Amino acid sequence: MTEIGLPGDVRVCLFDLDGVLTPTALIHAAAWKEMFDEFLRRRDGGRGEERFRPFDAGEDYDHYVDGRPRAEGVRSFLDSRGIELPEGEEDDPPDAETVHGLGNRKNVLVLEKIRTQGVKPYPGSVRYVEAVRAAGLRTAVVSSSANTKDVLVSAGIEHLMDVRVDGLTAIEQGLRGKPKPDTFLAAARELGAEPGQAAVFEDALVGMDAGREGQFGYVVGVDRVGQAEELRKHGADIVVTDLSDLLGRTV
Repeated sequence: MTEIGLPGDVRVCLFDLDGVLTPTALIHAAAWKEMFDEFLRRRDGGRGEERFRPFDAGEDYDHYVDGRPRAEGVRSFLDSRGIELPEGEEDDPPDAETVHGLGNRKNVLVLEKIRTQGVKPYPGSVRYVEAVRAAGLRTAVVSSSANTKDVLVSAGIEHLMDVRVDGLTAIEQGLRGKPKPDTFLAAARELGAEPGQAAVFEDALVGMDAGREGQFGYVVGVDRVGQAEELRKHGADIVVTDLSDLLGRTV
């Protein structure tokens, strides 16, 4: 399938959402930063800026929260700072200083940003998904976000996905989040394909790990932030800066 840059035995394509289909990774990073900075300032207790180390929307986002289920992202970042909080409950209010409370606060901020800023898909991603479907391949979106449907609708691309496996699906089916491959494997099954017949498209390092562990037929790393070498180290078969770069490529 040289017209879409995939091996000939690939039958389905599994796309991450944030950073692959839409630029919402930037919205998520901004929401994580706003939430964690508010929390860290409160925890500092006004002892001075020299004691306050803000959340880095680049490095901290990439290493601790990008691609992970929301609560796991909270735990991962807090652990990096040596901070322990009670788990709380999934329905904790967004002002609760618990793992789930912080995660719910982040979700409130994301939804506010999506409503006020709107979402537009990457044009190159739309062209590529349309080409994939024209070539007869089925498609799925696989995301840890519980807001996946809202983003797809806002971006006007819901019709391009045959299957959606997201954060809500993971809870309903008891699927482990990335870096485990469970959500990608579930999407492949729903599309009627074996892992070796599926191509995974990811921009997060934990997504690369999931693609490698799941033994998928082809893993495409999408480098939006200059981490091509890291994507390769984590299992990418190929790294592109935009999905449209695959069009016309020979594998």
